[in-house]
Amino acid sequence: MSIQWKGVMPAVTTKFTSQDRLNLPLFSINLDAQMEAGVHGIILGGTLGESSTLTTQEKDILVRHTVAHVKGAIPVVINIAEQTTKGAVAASHAAQEAGAKGLMMLPPMRYKATAYETMAYFKSVASATDLPIMVYNNPVDYGIEVTLPMFEQLLKLDNIQAVKESTRDTTNITRLKNAFGDRLKILSGVDTLALESILLGADGWVAGLVCAFPAETVAIYALAMAGQLDKPPIYTAGLCLF
Repeated sequence: MSIQWKGVMPAVTTKFTSQDRLNLPLFSINLDAQMEAGVHGIILGGTLGESSTLTTQEKDILVRHTVAHVKGAIPVVINIAEQTTKGAVAASHAAQEAGAKGLMMLPPMRYKATAYETMAYFKSVASATDLPIMVYNNPVDYGIEVTLPMFEQLLKLDNIQAVKESTRDTTNITRLKNAFGDRLKILSGVDTLALESILLGADGWVAGLVCAFPAETVAIYALAMAGQLDKPPIYTAGLCLF
Protein backbone atom coordinates (compact mmCIF):
# COMPACT_ATOMS: atom_id res chain seq x y z
CA MET A 1 0.00 0.00 0.00
CA SER A 2 1.42 3.37 -1.00
CA ILE A 3 0.62 6.24 1.35
CA GLN A 4 -1.59 9.10 0.38
CA TRP A 5 -0.29 11.82 2.69
CA LYS A 6 -3.65 13.40 3.41
CA GLY A 7 -6.58 13.20 5.78
CA VAL A 8 -6.58 12.66 9.52
CA MET A 9 -3.77 10.51 10.87
CA PRO A 10 -3.94 10.01 14.63
CA ALA A 11 -0.73 9.83 16.60
CA VAL A 12 -2.27 7.20 18.83
CA THR A 13 -1.26 6.84 22.45
CA THR A 14 0.30 3.59 23.61
CA LYS A 15 -1.65 1.82 26.33
CA PHE A 16 0.05 0.13 29.28
CA THR A 17 -1.09 -2.07 32.15
CA SER A 18 -0.49 -1.22 35.79
CA GLN A 19 2.51 -3.56 35.52
CA ASP A 20 4.03 -1.29 32.84
CA ARG A 21 3.43 -3.77 30.03
CA LEU A 22 1.81 -3.09 26.68
CA ASN A 23 -1.97 -3.31 26.96
CA LEU A 24 -2.78 -4.54 23.47
CA PRO A 25 -6.50 -5.28 24.11
CA LEU A 26 -7.08 -1.67 25.23
CA PHE A 27 -4.87 -0.39 22.41
CA SER A 28 -7.02 -2.34 19.93
CA ILE A 29 -10.18 -0.67 21.24
CA ASN A 30 -8.63 2.68 20.36
CA LEU A 31 -7.62 1.44 16.91
CA ASP A 32 -11.18 0.29 16.25
CA ALA A 33 -12.59 3.66 17.33
CA GLN A 34 -10.22 5.46 14.97
CA MET A 35 -11.03 3.23 12.02
CA GLU A 36 -14.78 3.43 12.63
CA ALA A 37 -14.47 7.22 12.55
CA GLY A 38 -12.79 7.07 9.16
CA VAL A 39 -9.20 8.10 9.83
CA HIS A 40 -6.78 7.83 6.93
CA GLY A 41 -3.76 6.28 8.66
CA ILE A 42 -2.32 5.32 12.04
CA ILE A 43 0.89 6.80 13.46
CA LEU A 44 2.62 4.88 16.25
CA GLY A 45 5.10 5.87 18.93
CA GLY A 46 4.45 9.59 19.21
CA THR A 47 7.59 11.69 19.32
CA LEU A 48 6.71 13.73 22.42
CA GLY A 49 7.96 10.97 24.69
CA GLU A 50 6.91 7.61 23.32
CA SER A 51 9.27 7.16 20.40
CA SER A 52 12.33 7.76 22.55
CA THR A 53 11.10 5.84 25.60
CA LEU A 54 9.51 2.71 24.14
CA THR A 55 11.92 -0.19 23.85
CA THR A 56 12.86 -1.62 20.48
CA GLN A 57 10.86 -4.74 21.33
CA GLU A 58 7.79 -2.71 22.31
CA LYS A 59 7.93 -0.78 19.03
CA ASP A 60 8.21 -4.01 17.06
CA ILE A 61 5.23 -5.49 18.91
CA LEU A 62 3.17 -2.33 18.32
CA VAL A 63 3.85 -2.25 14.60
CA ARG A 64 3.19 -5.93 14.05
CA HIS A 65 0.02 -5.85 16.15
CA THR A 66 -1.32 -2.74 14.41
CA VAL A 67 -0.54 -4.04 10.92
CA ALA A 68 -2.34 -7.29 11.71
CA HIS A 69 -5.27 -5.44 13.27
CA VAL A 70 -5.95 -2.94 10.47
CA LYS A 71 -5.59 -5.68 7.83
CA GLY A 72 -4.42 -3.31 5.12
CA ALA A 73 -7.37 -0.96 5.42
CA ILE A 74 -5.17 2.04 6.24
CA PRO A 75 -1.39 2.56 6.28
CA VAL A 76 0.61 2.22 9.48
CA VAL A 77 3.37 4.77 10.10
CA ILE A 78 5.90 4.72 12.92
CA ASN A 79 7.98 7.55 14.34
CA ILE A 80 11.74 7.63 14.15
CA ALA A 81 13.36 9.72 16.89
CA GLU A 82 16.90 8.51 17.37
CA GLN A 83 20.18 9.99 18.55
CA THR A 84 22.35 8.54 15.80
CA THR A 85 22.12 7.98 12.06
CA LYS A 86 23.01 4.33 12.60
CA GLY A 87 20.16 3.98 15.08
CA ALA A 88 17.68 5.68 12.76
CA VAL A 89 18.65 3.45 9.84
CA ALA A 90 18.26 0.36 12.03
CA ALA A 91 14.87 1.60 13.23
CA SER A 92 13.70 2.15 9.65
CA HIS A 93 14.74 -1.37 8.67
CA ALA A 94 12.95 -2.85 11.69
CA ALA A 95 9.81 -0.87 10.89
CA GLN A 96 9.78 -2.02 7.29
CA GLU A 97 10.32 -5.65 8.29
CA ALA A 98 7.46 -5.41 10.79
CA GLY A 99 5.09 -4.17 8.09
CA ALA A 100 5.02 -0.39 8.50
CA LYS A 101 4.20 1.51 5.32
CA GLY A 102 5.84 4.80 6.21
CA LEU A 103 8.02 6.74 8.61
CA MET A 104 7.63 10.04 10.42
CA MET A 105 11.08 11.37 11.28
CA LEU A 106 12.47 13.97 13.63
CA PRO A 107 15.98 15.39 13.22
CA PRO A 108 18.57 13.68 15.43
CA MET A 109 17.74 13.93 19.12
CA ARG A 110 19.57 15.71 21.97
CA TYR A 111 22.35 17.33 19.96
CA LYS A 112 21.25 20.46 18.07
CA ALA A 113 22.50 19.57 14.62
CA THR A 114 23.45 22.08 11.97
CA ALA A 115 21.52 22.31 8.71
CA TYR A 116 24.17 20.22 6.96
CA GLU A 117 24.13 17.55 9.69
CA THR A 118 20.34 17.45 9.74
CA MET A 119 20.12 16.98 5.98
CA ALA A 120 22.82 14.30 6.06
CA TYR A 121 20.83 12.45 8.71
CA PHE A 122 17.57 12.51 6.74
CA LYS A 123 19.31 11.65 3.47
CA SER A 124 21.12 8.67 5.01
CA VAL A 125 17.91 7.16 6.33
CA ALA A 126 15.94 7.89 3.14
CA SER A 127 18.69 6.23 1.07
CA ALA A 128 18.63 3.16 3.31
CA THR A 129 14.90 2.39 3.07
CA ASP A 130 12.13 2.16 0.49
CA LEU A 131 9.56 3.50 2.93
CA PRO A 132 8.05 6.94 2.28
CA ILE A 133 9.03 9.56 4.84
CA MET A 134 7.25 12.47 6.47
CA VAL A 135 9.66 14.96 8.05
CA TYR A 136 8.50 16.26 11.42
CA ASN A 137 9.30 19.98 11.46
CA ASN A 138 8.90 21.12 15.06
CA PRO A 139 11.53 23.71 16.03
CA VAL A 140 9.45 24.88 19.00
CA ASP A 141 9.80 21.58 20.87
CA TYR A 142 12.98 20.16 19.34
CA GLY A 143 15.10 23.19 18.50
CA ILE A 144 15.82 22.42 14.84
CA GLU A 145 13.88 23.92 11.95
CA VAL A 146 13.89 22.28 8.54
CA THR A 147 13.92 25.34 6.31
CA LEU A 148 12.85 25.78 2.70
CA PRO A 149 16.45 25.57 1.40
CA MET A 150 16.88 22.35 3.36
CA PHE A 151 13.66 20.89 1.91
CA GLU A 152 14.88 21.84 -1.55
CA GLN A 153 17.82 19.48 -1.04
CA LEU A 154 15.89 16.76 0.78
CA LEU A 155 13.20 16.53 -1.90
CA LYS A 156 15.80 15.27 -4.36
CA LEU A 157 15.13 11.93 -2.66
CA ASP A 158 11.86 10.54 -3.96
CA ASN A 159 10.78 8.89 -0.72
CA ILE A 160 10.90 12.11 1.30
CA GLN A 161 7.34 13.09 0.51
CA ALA A 162 5.64 15.02 3.30
CA VAL A 163 6.08 17.31 6.27
CA LYS A 164 4.31 17.41 9.60
CA GLU A 165 4.19 21.19 9.90
CA SER A 166 4.50 22.25 13.54
CA THR A 167 6.39 25.53 13.36
CA ARG A 168 3.24 27.29 14.68
CA ASP A 169 3.69 29.78 11.80
CA THR A 170 0.78 29.19 9.46
CA THR A 171 2.37 31.42 6.81
CA ASN A 172 4.97 28.67 6.41
CA ILE A 173 2.26 26.58 4.73
CA THR A 174 1.94 29.22 2.01
CA ARG A 175 5.72 29.35 1.56
CA LEU A 176 5.95 25.56 1.27
CA LYS A 177 3.06 25.39 -1.20
CA ASN A 178 4.54 28.17 -3.34
CA ALA A 179 7.99 26.56 -3.32
CA PHE A 180 7.14 22.90 -3.86
CA GLY A 181 3.50 22.58 -4.93
CA ASP A 182 2.24 19.01 -4.70
CA ARG A 183 5.77 17.59 -4.48
CA LEU A 184 5.66 18.09 -0.70
CA LYS A 185 2.49 17.11 1.09
CA ILE A 186 1.74 19.17 4.20
CA LEU A 187 0.02 17.84 7.30
CA SER A 188 -0.74 20.15 10.20
CA GLY A 189 0.81 18.95 13.44
CA VAL A 190 -0.82 21.40 15.84
CA ASP A 191 -4.44 20.69 16.80
CA THR A 192 -5.27 24.30 17.65
CA LEU A 193 -4.04 25.44 14.20
CA ALA A 194 -5.35 22.53 12.15
CA LEU A 195 -8.49 24.22 10.84
CA GLU A 196 -6.57 27.32 9.74
CA SER A 197 -3.85 25.14 8.22
CA ILE A 198 -6.30 23.12 6.14
CA LEU A 199 -7.96 26.29 4.88
CA LEU A 200 -4.51 27.57 3.87
CA GLY A 201 -3.83 24.45 1.83
CA ALA A 202 -2.57 21.73 4.15
CA ASP A 203 -3.35 18.24 2.87
CA GLY A 204 -4.01 16.63 6.22
CA TRP A 205 -3.76 16.64 9.98
CA VAL A 206 -1.57 14.58 12.28
CA ALA A 207 -3.84 14.84 15.27
CA GLY A 208 -3.66 14.26 18.99
CA LEU A 209 -7.21 15.46 19.62
CA VAL A 210 -8.46 12.55 17.53
CA CYS A 211 -7.41 10.05 20.22
CA ALA A 212 -10.26 11.33 22.39
CA PHE A 213 -12.62 12.63 19.68
CA PRO A 214 -12.12 10.57 16.51
CA ALA A 215 -15.47 11.16 14.79
CA GLU A 216 -15.47 14.86 15.61
CA THR A 217 -11.90 15.36 14.32
CA VAL A 218 -12.67 13.59 11.04
CA ALA A 219 -15.81 15.72 10.70
CA ILE A 220 -13.84 18.95 11.18
CA TYR A 221 -11.36 17.86 8.50
CA ALA A 222 -14.09 16.85 6.04
CA LEU A 223 -16.07 20.08 6.48
CA ALA A 224 -12.94 22.22 6.17
CA MET A 225 -11.81 20.43 3.01
CA ALA A 226 -15.29 20.92 1.54
CA GLY A 227 -15.27 24.60 2.47
CA GLN A 228 -18.43 24.14 4.53
CA LEU A 229 -17.65 26.66 7.21
CA ASP A 230 -21.26 27.60 7.87
CA LYS A 231 -22.14 24.28 9.48
CA PRO A 232 -23.42 24.48 13.08
CA PRO A 233 -20.83 23.85 15.80
CA ILE A 234 -20.14 20.32 16.97
CA TYR A 235 -20.52 19.96 20.72
CA THR A 236 -19.18 16.95 22.55
CA ALA A 237 -18.46 16.46 26.26
CA GLY A 238 -19.13 20.15 26.79
CA LEU A 239 -16.53 21.27 24.23
CA CYS A 240 -17.18 23.27 21.08
CA LEU A 241 -15.01 21.70 18.39
CA PHE A 242 -16.19 23.60 15.29
